[in-house]
Amino acid sequence: MEILFPREVIDRRVRELADLISRDYRGKEPLVVGILKGAFVFMADLVRALDVPCAIDFIRVASYGGGSVSSGRIRIGKDIETPIAGRDVLIVEDIVDTGLTLSHLVKILRKREPASIRVCAFLDKRERRRVPFQADYVGFSVPDHFVVGYGLDYDEKFRFLPDVCLLRNIV
Repeated sequence: MEILFPREVIDRRVRELADLISRDYRGKEPLVVGILKGAFVFMADLVRALDVPCAIDFIRVASYGGGSVSSGRIRIGKDIETPIAGRDVLIVEDIVDTGLTLSHLVKILRKREPASIRVCAFLDKRERRRVPFQADYVGFSVPDHFVVGYGLDYDEKFRFLPDVCLLRNIV
């Protein structure tokens, strides 16, 4: 594996994102919705760095199964428990790849009539887009390689790594 983003660079960027988000949500109390499982590490660090109060919830939306390539099929394994009508919602995702998962999730959540929906993605892999999608806040752009660490996994492995690494030679 090759380190793409060391923990020190990640920490600095998370603080920068938290500053932007805090500015945009000043005077509000957003509901921060983390997409399980990959976003949990990023979301924990991000929420701790915010200067505005927030509530948190989680949703599990999957399109990968056990492999390294998106299946294109989106399924909700765990829905949020907090009503979002009239609330400002910030979705926190680990990586935007094809755009299918997030575009589908945003459509579902918009039907619940929140005051606003924004997306904060830790990583953005633009080369892989199959549908147009742009996150409101992005930590880093990444090349079209499989990445692990800082909560991101390959078949439930490597989430524990403090750095983001390129995973080479996956089958």
